[in-house]
Amino acid sequence: MNIRLKTQAISAARPLAGRVSLVTGSTSGIGLGIARALAEAGSAVVLNGLGHAAEIARTRGQMAEDYGVAVTYSDADMTRPEAIAGMIETALAEHGRLDVLVNNAGIQHIAPLDQFPVEKWDAILSINLSSAFHTMRSALPAMRQNKFGRIINIASAHGLVASPFKAAYVAAKHGIVGLTKVVALETAEQGITCNAICPGYVYTPLVEAQIDGQAKAHGISREQVIHDVLLAQQPNRRFATVEELGALTVFLAGDAAASITGTALPVDGGWTAH
Repeated sequence: MNIRLKTQAISAARPLAGRVSLVTGSTSGIGLGIARALAEAGSAVVLNGLGHAAEIARTRGQMAEDYGVAVTYSDADMTRPEAIAGMIETALAEHGRLDVLVNNAGIQHIAPLDQFPVEKWDAILSINLSSAFHTMRSALPAMRQNKFGRIINIASAHGLVASPFKAAYVAAKHGIVGLTKVVALETAEQGITCNAICPGYVYTPLVEAQIDGQAKAHGISREQVIHDVLLAQQPNRRFATVEELGALTVFLAGDAAASITGTALPVDGGWTAH
């Protein structure tokens, strides 16, 4: 292989080399899977989220070793606007730029509307929706200055359709989809794109715990919980994987997605095609 072809092959394998990405809620689950995919594609990564300090340090070290990129961490509380602004400022100071922002942080609570705890409503709207407003508000000036930015909001199939007992989550995820469109329109001529990914059920350790819990609670098998309860709305009857979401995020963060903006992309096995 000549030098030119070898260079092209390396570039294709690491399409985000030289970029810097920040992923909120990325110490576990979907966020961590996305962060790993971005790092594998060559991007430096800023992690954020909850967890034991020693475990987060191990994750950072392993990612840096595996992918050969800088991996830093912010413990910013996604309910505090000043902490979010500080996280963005620190990322810019440490890395000199911020190219990719993935808003993934989120929590859930299930209850009938007239029994929904007000404090749970406030917390879900704060973390699942308002935190994305604050990160984007802080990150956009640097992206505009660099004439490049990729904002990817992890919404949900519940940003497109509703389910009972999830008032705050559905409201927040619909809000994220709307906010995505607004930011896309405001930045359309500035080299910045803003898109939402709308997963259905994704296999993570939290979902694994739900499977075992529901199997015991209802006296049914794991297979019945998966097929008849969790995946009842997903026509393909399979979980999406964090690797699939990571691959889509890497694509949206790259040059090939420059004309894709303001979209809400379902990764839901056909759920929202009903």
